[in-house]
Formats: sequence, structure tokens, C-alpha cells
Amino acid sequence: MRILQGILSESKEYYLQARDKIKKKLAKLPKGSVKERMIAGKKYYYLQQRVGKKVVHKYLGKRRPEEVASQIKERKALSLELRKVNEALRIIKRSEGRRHG
Repeated sequence: MRILQGILSESKEYYLQARDKIKKKLAKLPKGSVKERMIAGKKYYYLQQRVGKKVVHKYLGKRRPEEVASQIKERKALSLELRKVNEALRIIKRSEGRRHG
């Protein structure tokens, strides 16, 4: 049983560190999405994000902002990974709470 507790403890430590790394990366990446608008036949790009209850648009330029778009894509992937890490931590917490014997 001690071996299993050791494994759970190591797994918990790993997932807690992974969660912290993901949260730090997420804090540096932009939230929202890139929106294209046609105004007078020309394309303009905006970063659309929610601030409180409002949706705010920040002008990005006339060319598609590939860097911002890739950062948003990376943010979505990291958010999905964070959900999986949190689920693993919930499972570990549930298994730690059970006492057999």
C-alpha cells in the first residue's frame, strides 16, 4: 500500500508542477479571437475579447496578424491540457481520500 501511496504522491507533485507551468504560459498569451471586418471594401483585423461583461475590440492592423492568431491557437491547446491536468488532480485527490484496511 505504501508503494501505491508513493506513486500517487509523485503523480500529484508532477501534475501540480504541470498546472503551474501551464498557468504561467497562459498568463502571457492573449485571450479572445482574431476577427476580420470588411469596411469600405478593405479588410481590417481586430482582437475581440471579453472584459467583464463587455466585448472589446482592439485594432491589430490591415494584415492578418499571424503571430497573434498562433498565440490564440496555442492558448486554446494549453487550456485543453489544463483541463486534463485538473481532472487528473481530481482523480488523485479522490483516491487519496479513500482509506482501506
